[in-house]
Amino acid sequence: MTQIGAGVNETGRLLRDDAGFLLQRDLGGSYRLVLLRVPIDHVEKRVRVQGYYAGDGIVEAEGVAAA
Repeated sequence: MTQIGAGVNETGRLLRDDAGFLLQRDLGGSYRLVLLRVPIDHVEKRVRVQGYYAGDGIVEAEGVAAA
């Protein structure tokens, strides 16, 4: 289990739904992403997300880039 405040550096597929953005993780499962910028160019593509775990499956993303 990931601790709140732990660093996150994972790859997966960036998805968009009615509530915002999700990272479908390469390791299985998904994270709901809190993003300051909208990464429209990366939707439905494989990306690397860096940020911090906020609890309840939520990651405060500092960066989203092509993987």
